Amino acid sequence: MAKRDYYEILGVGREASQDEIKKAYRKLAVKYHPDKNQGDKAAEEKFKELGEAYEALSDEQKRAAYDQYGHDAFDPRKRAGAGFGGGAGGFHDPFDIFREAFGGGGGGGGGSIFDELFGGGGGRRQRQDPNGPQRGADLGYAIEIEFEEAALGCEKEIALDKPAECDSCHGSGAAEGAKRKTCPTCEGQGEVIRGSSFLRISQTCPQCHGAGRVIDNPCRKCRGEGRVNKRSKISLKIPAGVDSGTRLRSGGNGESGLRGGRNGDLIVELRVKRHKIFEREGDDLLCEVPISFVQAALGATIDVPTLSGKASIKVPAGTQPGTIFRLRGKGVKNVQGHGVGDLHVRVILEVPTKLNSAQQEKLEEFSELCDEGSHPKLKKFLDQARKFFT
Repeated sequence: MAKRDYYEILGVGREASQDEIKKAYRKLAVKYHPDKNQGDKAAEEKFKELGEAYEALSDEQKRAAYDQYGHDAFDPRKRAGAGFGGGAGGFHDPFDIFREAFGGGGGGGGGSIFDELFGGGGGRRQRQDPNGPQRGADLGYAIEIEFEEAALGCEKEIALDKPAECDSCHGSGAAEGAKRKTCPTCEGQGEVIRGSSFLRISQTCPQCHGAGRVIDNPCRKCRGEGRVNKRSKISLKIPAGVDSGTRLRSGGNGESGLRGGRNGDLIVELRVKRHKIFEREGDDLLCEVPISFVQAALGATIDVPTLSGKASIKVPAGTQPGTIFRLRGKGVKNVQGHGVGDLHVRVILEVPTKLNSAQQEKLEEFSELCDEGSHPKLKKFLDQARKFFT
């Protein structure tokens, strides 16, 4: 497989300065570093590719050779006859390049790798008391609602299984008379350290879940978790004007907290069904209404549907197919409270498909009575297209 262009890999132009090259490399190297993408082979390959590209372009001699000869500049089989020295070739370990680009990977100084990954603190993340209360996690849920329910608002009941406080141990996770001891996995720290020699990442201890202590006799019902899955029914009020993709937050209806911590929230994403009559564009609605040839030619008053019931519009004589009539305030209420949209009614002409002999005879008589003035658009078209017919 042909190698990608080094400038393309870093996402910079060929005129980029050394500062721009370094900045681009640092951003992408953090994103694709193997310690942040454990088990992701694709990310690992991108990290290696970035290291090679950065080493070539951050060195003035190598960059000049690459600009002139491309990837051949670093091919030992072609380098000897290309007219440049051995200094143009040979790449180092991508982790060494990474450490050099971040000033040795230490914990001090602005712009270190730890600042970019953990927001400062020398690579050590600030955490709460591991034995204190912990907030429950938020839960995601998706429901499908009818078009009218989204437009007008409604109330839905949601049934779901979620972690809730164990009623046997009341959330403590311990059987009656049980004691807590230091966690043997993290030795009471509540976290374990993993990673390479210079980039170490702190993770919550998998045995004590950050508490630093474990129970010698856990509750049998929840197995020391302090929570069990329970079926819950939640009433959700859906405001008028929501649309597909809208997310609603139901406070306190997520996972139960640990050791007295508050519950998480339930995040509900809405999916709105398509309607058989209305189409929605923002807060406006579009509706197509068929009318007959006679109604279009002579004019008529027709009934049209709206979300609030029947409405009437006056179709003037000579109305053309596709004409749109607007009914103000008959659309969807804005979910933020900024007024109400409009209803746009497009009339479409329905041509009769089955005519009896009397109807056909009358239409033929009508046709004989028509002159060029009856169909001005047809006359204009024929005048313009006449040269193509001869």
